[in-house]
Amino acid sequence: MEKQLDLFRERILDASAQGQALCIRGGGSKDWYGREPVGDVLDTRGCSGIVSYDPTELVITVCSGTPLTEVEAVLAQRNQTLAFEPPHFGAGATVGGMVATGLAGPRRAAVGAVRDFVLGASLMNGRGEVLHFGGQVMKNVAGYDVSRMLAGSLGTLGLLLDVSLKVLPRPYAETSVRLALNEAEAIRRLNEWGGQPLPISASAWCDGVLAVRLSGAQAAIAAARDFIGGDEMHDADTFWIAMREQSNDFFAQAPVLWRLSVPSTTPPLALAGEQLIEWGGAQRWLRTHDASAEAAQEIRSVASAVGGHATLFRGGDRTGQVFHPLAPAVERIHRNLKQSFDPAGIFNPGRMYDGF
Repeated sequence: MEKQLDLFRERILDASAQGQALCIRGGGSKDWYGREPVGDVLDTRGCSGIVSYDPTELVITVCSGTPLTEVEAVLAQRNQTLAFEPPHFGAGATVGGMVATGLAGPRRAAVGAVRDFVLGASLMNGRGEVLHFGGQVMKNVAGYDVSRMLAGSLGTLGLLLDVSLKVLPRPYAETSVRLALNEAEAIRRLNEWGGQPLPISASAWCDGVLAVRLSGAQAAIAAARDFIGGDEMHDADTFWIAMREQSNDFFAQAPVLWRLSVPSTTPPLALAGEQLIEWGGAQRWLRTHDASAEAAQEIRSVASAVGGHATLFRGGDRTGQVFHPLAPAVERIHRNLKQSFDPAGIFNPGRMYDGF
């Protein structure tokens, strides 16, 4: 490992001295996410392997270049899992890419986001220094916010070396049901159910059908199913994996895909295109053919008007504004953090926002 760290340090110091951009990359399964990658590839896969795993403490520490499938296989042997259901989007997905993108799957609304499971991390900054943040237990709060901050940073702050993650036992039992509902009624019911002690672990509405997954003790699931109603889904595992990996027809047929984060009670959004609703109403996917700047402005205006924000998730102009514009005060914080961790501006420049 020390030899690999020396190789990373040499590349980083050389790039800093020359002002040469580095594109931090693992398996490349999420190269399409964010703005266009630039710079010479700094491959993280040489930094691979499980550093430690304590099933009794529900914590695993993993090197950033470790394949996500390897981690999931090890956890499955002890009937444990990464509860936020990270999407792979390709066979080469790594733990580093999972943290860098901060993307979570259908269970996110029930258990939390990637950042909520990050306990600690090690990072190599633009000066070649190895920095350690957080620890391996939730109560160790020293530097904890910094390690969480790396989730979703798209590698713009430094080279992630390893990360400690909280894991959870697999649900004892699961079942899923389908209900025929229009969009407004689906949103109303999801919010009504969300205020009750129901074991809902995922939801998805599209084209007049609401799918709901229930997880937990068998008795709780049976009671919830009687309360919610609907028809049992016999293809549930396939359905939720396709939702996680965006391999179903809705996502596969999307020339341009927007992700809107809004308050869960937000009524149906009047936008051109087809929509899919997840996370109890809080996540709205918009599939459209219009990649124009005018369409992007309208989508962001509609999201902002209800107190949300919009991300150009796939397709469209990847050289332009992909993520929702930052408020001036928040932008200053982002720029100050970038300057502190990466003074030469070499790590994934422009991957999130133009100029940093």
